Amino acid sequence: MTEATDITTTNSNADKPVIVPEELAEPKDASLPTELSHIELPLPKKLIGTILLDGGHVNEDDLKKALSFQKQYGGRLGSILIRIGAVSEDVLYKALSEQLNMPIISKEILPTDSKFFVECADLYDIPADWFLDQEILAWHKNEDTVFITARDPLNPYLQETLLKLIPNKVHQWWLARAQDLDRSLEHLRHSLDLNRGTVGDEISHLRELAEEAPVVELVNNTFAQAFNEGSSDIHIEPGERVFHIRYRIDGVLQNKLTLPRDRFDAVASRLKLISGIDIAERRLPQDGRLSTRISGQDVDVRVSSLPGVYGESIVMRLLPKERKSYKLERIGFAEDHLALFREWVSQPHGILLVTGPTGSGKSTTLYATLEEINTGDAKIITIEDPVEFNIQGITQVQVLSDIGFTFSRALRSILRQDPDTIMIGEIRDLETAEIAIQAALTGHLVFSTLHTNDSLSAFTRLTDMGVEPFLVASSVLGVQAQRLVRRLCQECAQPYTPDNNEVSRHIAELRSNYPKLFKGQPNFRQATGCHECQGIGYRGRLGIYELANVTKEVQDLIMAKASAKDIVRMAKSQGYRTLRDDGFIKAYHGETSIDEVLRVTGLAQED
Repeated sequence: MTEATDITTTNSNADKPVIVPEELAEPKDASLPTELSHIELPLPKKLIGTILLDGGHVNEDDLKKALSFQKQYGGRLGSILIRIGAVSEDVLYKALSEQLNMPIISKEILPTDSKFFVECADLYDIPADWFLDQEILAWHKNEDTVFITARDPLNPYLQETLLKLIPNKVHQWWLARAQDLDRSLEHLRHSLDLNRGTVGDEISHLRELAEEAPVVELVNNTFAQAFNEGSSDIHIEPGERVFHIRYRIDGVLQNKLTLPRDRFDAVASRLKLISGIDIAERRLPQDGRLSTRISGQDVDVRVSSLPGVYGESIVMRLLPKERKSYKLERIGFAEDHLALFREWVSQPHGILLVTGPTGSGKSTTLYATLEEINTGDAKIITIEDPVEFNIQGITQVQVLSDIGFTFSRALRSILRQDPDTIMIGEIRDLETAEIAIQAALTGHLVFSTLHTNDSLSAFTRLTDMGVEPFLVASSVLGVQAQRLVRRLCQECAQPYTPDNNEVSRHIAELRSNYPKLFKGQPNFRQATGCHECQGIGYRGRLGIYELANVTKEVQDLIMAKASAKDIVRMAKSQGYRTLRDDGFIKAYHGETSIDEVLRVTGLAQED
């Protein structure tokens, strides 16, 4: 097939012999029969590569590479672009729909019950296994119209044959995404009780499955779709009869695809193979890594497999190499918080701690901080596990625990590198904490993360590790806790008046305490959902923050081993506010919703 009539994937059943009646056999002569000579197949007005290039969906280098591959080895240009990671299936199908003036079928239109396909086949006395072999589906919309979709809907043989076998009907052809078509064909196959065989345990067989074109394209398209939708993680979770593919988008898992369980082993084998994981080991957790090209961008993927009852749960974290350049003023800081944070990072020495659970944006905050202070007049060294993003002008060190190169050992080494600023990925133990404090006390500015639920708990966490209270009080400049809340979709968010009396009283108190942060009229809004946000009601995220400044009074309380309540009381008297308080300020201005703030900060908040 030429570039102009490209659809997508390779026929997964091409090597399976199917016996069909003579009238269904594909003619050797490609010319149209006399009785069908009136058929006019749609001719594309524009080449698919040109449409993708003009739309900015593919760059010239990737297109030339795909065309060169097509010229040398043949195949469909769209399939080649998907396989090399230049475009996603969704982008390709939108371009094909524009090129061919053929609509893309949605999950709502494509039947989930295979009885509709069987009824159509039986009505016209067409063997159902012929439909499976040709990877085509047909069903009635009404008495006059038949809906048809196929792996290759422009195949003249299919169009001619169906016109002959299903006469006197309007044939409405649709483009179907490979995932949707595969799912419906699988349902049809099971309903006919066709034996597709089972996947054996032999390693050679698993490798063969992992290299099959449909499996390769499913994995590549999963990466592309997840990346295009802004997913941070892909979860592949097997069950007893099906397995699910879920994306974590804006911190929330969303189910994107459910496939039959007997396809899972091939997908899992493919992922393990390309990420360097032992394909034969299924009983132990394993970690791997790969670099790939997704939608025209280079992306690192961290892969983790964990044995479960029904198979290995596989989670992949997507780390784009060409990440967005984050600025401190764009990640959600309120005016007073931004001023205080910049005051901390401008100090010549001391420790600045960023706390929060995994996935709360700590790394983004620290990278944005490093980019702000990276003016070229100071030596900056980071110790990370792993190094997620590369920053020009900064020395970044990768921890390798397997060979004993831990945070503490790396920290000792870099102190001999004459650094001005040090960033430690995480303070995990007493040894690392003590070296970091000594570095701060000897004239270095140290940034690090710590796992605590709020900012003021960091002092207790360090003393519980075994650090002396006077060392904590004298070295720590400040502690910031943070969470990520989802931004309301600007296209569909609706005005909203809080109906929770407790929340209303809390916000009224905040307005009284922080009048400068509550400028203008309230702009409370709530999520509704639209096409732009895929019905979720949110698009993107922003941070909510809690900054604890270590003033002289707070230092005295830390050294006196005062209770957490006493430290909180003192901090609040000096302008400290909680994560929930900061979230309510952002809800007041319409950036997020009150429901989202309560979801992230919890239903109960300690006074």
